[in-house]
Amino acid sequence: MENPKDRLATRPWRLLPLLMAITAIGPGTLNIIVPALPGMITRLNTDAGTVQLTLSLYLLSLACAQLVLGPLSDRFGRRPVVLAGLALSVIASIGAIAASSIGALIVARIVQAAGASTGIVVSRAIVRDLYDRDRAAGVIGLVTSAMVIAPMATPLIGGLLDTAYGWEAIFIFIALMSGTALLWAVLMLPETRHPAAATEKTTAIWSEWIALLGNARFYAYVIAGALGSAPFFTFLGGGPHVVITLMGRSSAEYGVWFIVAAFGYMSGNFAVSRLAQRVGLNAMILAGLGISLFGAVLTLALFIGFPQGGPATLFLPQFFISFGNGLLLPNAVAGAVSIRPHAAGTAAGLTGFTQMAVGAASTQIVTLLLAGSNTGMPMVWMMFIILVVAVVAFQLLVRRD
Repeated sequence: MENPKDRLATRPWRLLPLLMAITAIGPGTLNIIVPALPGMITRLNTDAGTVQLTLSLYLLSLACAQLVLGPLSDRFGRRPVVLAGLALSVIASIGAIAASSIGALIVARIVQAAGASTGIVVSRAIVRDLYDRDRAAGVIGLVTSAMVIAPMATPLIGGLLDTAYGWEAIFIFIALMSGTALLWAVLMLPETRHPAAATEKTTAIWSEWIALLGNARFYAYVIAGALGSAPFFTFLGGGPHVVITLMGRSSAEYGVWFIVAAFGYMSGNFAVSRLAQRVGLNAMILAGLGISLFGAVLTLALFIGFPQGGPATLFLPQFFISFGNGLLLPNAVAGAVSIRPHAAGTAAGLTGFTQMAVGAASTQIVTLLLAGSNTGMPMVWMMFIILVVAVVAFQLLVRRD
């Protein structure tokens, strides 16, 4: 019987595209409704703060589910957890189509996120099953590029579907996308978990949690990944309001501009796949944080110097923030799941939970900050402050270790 490690190492086209596809479900499902949010306020007779919960609670569910799914994949295997999660995403998407109130839609989004998170957490564990730490960073960079390929395409798709058919059409698309990934996984996904992991007891799983949470370097990687990606979620939560409401642009134009940021992240992921083994994890993380911080400073300068500059003042610097995020996130994840390789699923779940929980908080906080402002400056300052804290925290934790 063919070893799954040999399959990925010698013929990556058979497994890597599938891992990218299941990873894309979570961020794709998150981002695709962003252009439709202003219209949902009117259609569902609600307000901006409530409709924003379809993003922030989705992210919170995406975070919490990973705490459960990671250990479950360590205990029962990667394949069954992936299949169950994708099936749940399909069911929830169908439920969202029938939602007639904002409350029902929020519930459907929470369930949808729980299923969609499977691909994010388990794909990282699968890669760590198959590669050592430095090589895993490069492969995780390729796999997580799906986390920006999806956001690059889905806001445009969502904007076009919302404009032409209404927001319900977006969830039809999500159901079809999740169903296709489920069928692909049924046919192609092998089991990569080490057989010895199946004998682990619940007490052993808890001991792995305790061991990870007592390691300063694990905290360094987790915090770098969470705070390093928080500016993206801040932008995700505040960008539509700034561009569509304050600047008076269309949801379709927002989707087109978003490609600039998405391309930056994808470029950073590509650089990781080429440089990770030669440069090293910590150096790549610091470089990513530094480039992101430069982008935040540039955004501040453009907003102050060209207050009427339009979307370009926001999206062009976002390329650097996203590029830096693309550099640091795969390395932070690879570092976290390599602290205790036999518990890669648990580590991936804790890492993903922290990242998404911080992201959920960021989307909601930036909405509150922007509510009383007629410019996007509160969002810009928030991104800058988060990145400064990320650089300081990573340096301190690494030195402590």
